[in-house]
Amino acid sequence: MLSFGQIFDERYEDWPQELKINGKVVIAGDLKNRSILKNLISEKERSLSTGLLIGNKVEETQLVEWKSLFTEDQTTLQIVEELNIATLQKALTDHRIVVIDKKNALTEGEKKALQEAQKDFMKFIAHRGILIALGESAEIVSTFYLKKNEKRSEVLPGLNLIPNALVQTAYKDKLERKDLLSALAKHPRSVGIGLEPNTALLLSGRKISVAGSGTATFLLAANDRVAPRVQTLTSRQQRRSRNPESVLLDLTQWRRDAIDRTLAEFPAAKPRTPLVEEGTLIIVGGGRTPAGLSRKMVELAGGVEKARLVYIPCAEEDSVSTRQNTVLSWKRMGVKHATYLHTKDRNQANTDEDFLEPLKNATGIYFGGGRQWNFSDSYYGTKAHQLMKDVLKRGGVIMGSSAGASIQGRYLARATPISNYKIMAFGYERGGLGFLDGVAIDQHFSERGRHKDMTSLVAKYPQLLGIGLDETTAIIVRKSKAEVVGKGQVFFFDRTNQPKPKQPDYISLPAGSEFDLATRKVIKDTTKKK
Repeated sequence: MLSFGQIFDERYEDWPQELKINGKVVIAGDLKNRSILKNLISEKERSLSTGLLIGNKVEETQLVEWKSLFTEDQTTLQIVEELNIATLQKALTDHRIVVIDKKNALTEGEKKALQEAQKDFMKFIAHRGILIALGESAEIVSTFYLKKNEKRSEVLPGLNLIPNALVQTAYKDKLERKDLLSALAKHPRSVGIGLEPNTALLLSGRKISVAGSGTATFLLAANDRVAPRVQTLTSRQQRRSRNPESVLLDLTQWRRDAIDRTLAEFPAAKPRTPLVEEGTLIIVGGGRTPAGLSRKMVELAGGVEKARLVYIPCAEEDSVSTRQNTVLSWKRMGVKHATYLHTKDRNQANTDEDFLEPLKNATGIYFGGGRQWNFSDSYYGTKAHQLMKDVLKRGGVIMGSSAGASIQGRYLARATPISNYKIMAFGYERGGLGFLDGVAIDQHFSERGRHKDMTSLVAKYPQLLGIGLDETTAIIVRKSKAEVVGKGQVFFFDRTNQPKPKQPDYISLPAGSEFDLATRKVIKDTTKKK
């Protein structure tokens, strides 16, 4: 019988392979004041080599505005009657910043030229170029754009420089939302973006911000389970809230939620029983590792002679230091075979046999701390993910602390890329690596006062068992039994049993206690009674 934590049914092909763009894309429809772009592009960037492609019908004041934005001796200005492939390719080859500003509607020839230059645009962005597209060209740089005429609206393919997005400029919330949602219904894995006049949007890496007097509205299509998702961004200059999500949006999170809405409901109404049939999980709540627990992991992995250990750091950066303290600590213990793996390239995590090699015979894996959505981005559904689960199948051990604790559940708690205040993060709930099903795991629990957060989670998903771990505290899970170790408490939230009035809605257990995750019952409670 396979442990439920060993079943590999997460699908690689569903999720974004490219998680960010290397350069920057700035778009705006009707932009009366071009100087607001200073809020999106730094002075240092504006000193880079710049190619200005300006439509032939342009006011002198607009030219003055453009010239004032960039370093004069680094700027090449071209007044173009019609964009063509040769002009576009030369600008993209010769410059670090390319501006396309054509007030009039694009001709069919210009649209064709833009499409023909798509690979050139992609290469330009891949080499950290900055594209500024105004007017109708602003819509075409996204994956899809909405063409409206008197009789009907039509969704057309764009350049895909803003991935999985459908952009509409001249957006007026109440009047335009219906059309944009209708278009999204035909392309449900896309993110709708509506830009009001005099509003510029910046995509940098995977983060979106805006500048100007208007707003940007982001939409996801509804389905038979959930209503449309709607969020509005304002510029930092207009910011009236301390909530960073009012001025910053993570596009990858929205892309994941768009995909998630097309898949089967998650979490399932009846998730699999929390059970580790073979092997061991060690789940640490952050802070210092409980005394002796690292050595216990080595022993469970086969001892210093036979253990083959892999450390997986939790990092947003593309590369990490070759000097990893966790690996060094294992080697100081005498472990003969210890290494680390890190990638932000999902294709590498899925196909690169050299990269995957350490996982093929690993007897122990340790997941580090950080922001747990990084693990999802890199490994969810990949061959590496499958090989991680195979460690349990071989009777090995998987350990993790902080982010490395939460990622062990199939449901992933507290995975918002913008901030970590919300315990339920749309787009990343279906992001855990799933070594333990039917649970939601949070960490730094008492230290950061996260009890109410878990209460809200299990109220929404009573089918899940909530687990909150204090720092320097862990559970060791074999079969369905969780043994508590460390200095603090572990909190178990079971919404299938309603709490008594004025009583906590959880059971808290100290070191030496045991809890059955399958039956949701205390096996042993070492709490000292007064």
